[in-house]
Amino acid sequence: MKLIFLLMLGGAVSLVLVAYFLYRYIEPKLPDIEVLRDARYQTPMSIYSRDGLLMAQYGEKKRTPVSVSEVPQKVVQAFLAAEDNRFFDHPGVDYQGLLRATFSFLRTGKKKQGGSTITMQVARNFFLSSEKTFFRKLKEIVLAIKIESELTKQQILELYLNKIYFGHHAYGVVAATQVYYGKGINELELDEIATIAGLPKAPSAFNPITNPQRATIRRNYVLKRMRKLGYIDDHTYQELINRPVTAKLHTTPVELYAPYVAELIRNEMYRQYGEAAYTTGFRVYTTIDARLQSAAEKALRLALHEYDERHGYRGAKQRIDLKKEKRSEDWDKHLSKIAKVGETVPGLVLAIKDTSAEIYLGNQQHVELDWNGLKWARKYINANAQGHQPRSAREILKAGDLVRLRKDGNDRWKLSQIPEVEGALVALDPVSGAVVALGGGYDFRLSKFNRATQAQRQPGSGFKPILYATALTHGYTPASVVNDAPVTFSDPSQAGGFWRPQNYSGRFYGPTRLRVALAKSRNLVSIRLLQSVGIKKTIDMATRFGFQPGELPRSLPLALGSGTATPLRMGQAYAVFANGGFRVEPYFIERIETDTTIFRATPQIACANCTESDDRRKNFAPRTLSPQVHYMMNSMLQEVVRTGTATRAMALGRHDVAGKTGTTNEYKDAWFNGYVPSLTAIAWVGFDSSKSLGKGETGGKTALPMWMHFMREALNDVPEQTFPLPSGLTVARMDPSTGLLALPGSSNAIFEVFPSERAPRNYAAPPVSQLPASEFGEDDTQLASPKPPPIRATPERPIESLF
Repeated sequence: MKLIFLLMLGGAVSLVLVAYFLYRYIEPKLPDIEVLRDARYQTPMSIYSRDGLLMAQYGEKKRTPVSVSEVPQKVVQAFLAAEDNRFFDHPGVDYQGLLRATFSFLRTGKKKQGGSTITMQVARNFFLSSEKTFFRKLKEIVLAIKIESELTKQQILELYLNKIYFGHHAYGVVAATQVYYGKGINELELDEIATIAGLPKAPSAFNPITNPQRATIRRNYVLKRMRKLGYIDDHTYQELINRPVTAKLHTTPVELYAPYVAELIRNEMYRQYGEAAYTTGFRVYTTIDARLQSAAEKALRLALHEYDERHGYRGAKQRIDLKKEKRSEDWDKHLSKIAKVGETVPGLVLAIKDTSAEIYLGNQQHVELDWNGLKWARKYINANAQGHQPRSAREILKAGDLVRLRKDGNDRWKLSQIPEVEGALVALDPVSGAVVALGGGYDFRLSKFNRATQAQRQPGSGFKPILYATALTHGYTPASVVNDAPVTFSDPSQAGGFWRPQNYSGRFYGPTRLRVALAKSRNLVSIRLLQSVGIKKTIDMATRFGFQPGELPRSLPLALGSGTATPLRMGQAYAVFANGGFRVEPYFIERIETDTTIFRATPQIACANCTESDDRRKNFAPRTLSPQVHYMMNSMLQEVVRTGTATRAMALGRHDVAGKTGTTNEYKDAWFNGYVPSLTAIAWVGFDSSKSLGKGETGGKTALPMWMHFMREALNDVPEQTFPLPSGLTVARMDPSTGLLALPGSSNAIFEVFPSERAPRNYAAPPVSQLPASEFGEDDTQLASPKPPPIRATPERPIESLF
């Protein structure tokens, strides 16, 4: 007996010594528990509009950390019942549970019971791998004991609830409630709580979406444990175990569709932070305005459909045999394989009448497509040719055609197709450079290429205002006359070895004032103006607008916009005209937050009234144009809208709209670059392959409608703004044919603005028929008389009323 006692004592001592030495061996190799006091959960990056609407989330692990004090008591009780009911009693290791698990394993040879406590699971999830070895288990036990000695039970429970994996990329209890039920943690029913609490043991095996039967068994086990522990009564238990499992997959709802912006931000965040961008829980607030972004997406798609429909219907791409497939279930199967793209949805033609068709949209939804929704569909031949105007629906559709429909502006269905043409629209605050809306293409799912920021296209006549601003800076005025006449240049790259530029109309108009030349987009005037001003000065000016030297050719075609620019670059350039003459830098990110704000944008602001002595001058944008040149250019760009190539913009009913159309050779690019003082917007339309849009598809016809669709919404309730006449300018009533002062009573007189030192001083001669015979002599050069004081704007008669 004594021998047995000594053997048992020796064995116990040996076990203690072995445990001690194992502890001394393992303990120094263990990580520092202090890191748990500042635990960093792998949380996805969320991107928001400036008004707080979610635009996108990036990161494999869905997680929303929560304080344990915010977790409802029933949720805590469910997890304790499922995982560790003695959590608040043991020191990190439940020796009773370990012994039960050990005896079960020795008896059956199978691991049926788990011995891990919540604390041990925290140790494993934060510090250890998932390998199943004896040595890892020892480290887990030692770590659990250390964690319990340094953290409170509440801290440990909080770590657990935020770290544990629940399946479907959901980490943490809050993410699980969203993924499986689309609810907040305080909105869950008790049976839903039990379902979620049952997941950590085996998220794939007990998943309520992929395996609802096993999920039900596991849920009922958790409820049974809750009843046994006194957390719920028997009546509640009996009611809950008979409920069906109602979980289904819920993705985080995107509240604002802006995929091109979201991808732009994602790429920039990855460039700055690497993989940590997807796990650090960054909340990125962009400069995007939700209302304007929605308007931009809608305007872009509508303009592309308008262009597409002008050029004809390309026909159905797929057909099914309605004699063989007669059931709606068959039709649904085909339609389910065709994705909704842009504004279009798939449909199946079931029957055709003379001027209408019955279309099946799936899920038992039938619509009648009337003639107003069909009559546009002339057959597409090429960009310059379409078939005859259809006379009946049978010329357009056949029963069995799989087609696409979209809603028109009156919410009526219309036959449609996915446009092959592409476009971009970008809008920015000209004062700060904040990009408030951006559309990079028809549909991000079709093409992730962002045409607003990546498409280097020829700006065409949209570049001319930069040239004209250079000319005004170097002594020209809006009334300066340049000859619009044929000109020929030697150019071996052209047919015949010569370049003979022409105006869009093919005509030449002779001596033309710069105001008229810009409004009518006269090419020959622009070329002669560039010859006069010089390529170097023009490129220097363009770089002050934001263009890069590599984007600009050092040759005369520069005058016609033969360089390259993205729509965003054009937005930066035209912001100079919109903000009073300052160069601002476009930006997209307003601030970045984690637990605190780690970045906040501090853009340089356009400030017309700021002085060099202002203490905040470093935050002000550099001036590109003098106030005088800016004022003259703004009035000339308004002339483009009033009398030039963008007159349809007058339909907006505003007097502060200004801008410039742009059309490139062979109609490959169509632009409208426009603004009001509070908003700059650029619209571009073209093919990615740079093929022709078709004869007559100019900036004013193709791109301007997109700009107007957007601005009509963007400027709703926005008051008109004007620029005050700066000192150093004079407004004179002049004779347009001579550039001299107009005689009183002249019927063709116009008002023009001049630098005061260059304003006309003499009257134009009256027509010869109006002169008395006694005034004719040998020298008629003295007919002009001294100039009276110039006409000036007053508060009662603002300058805009003079033009």
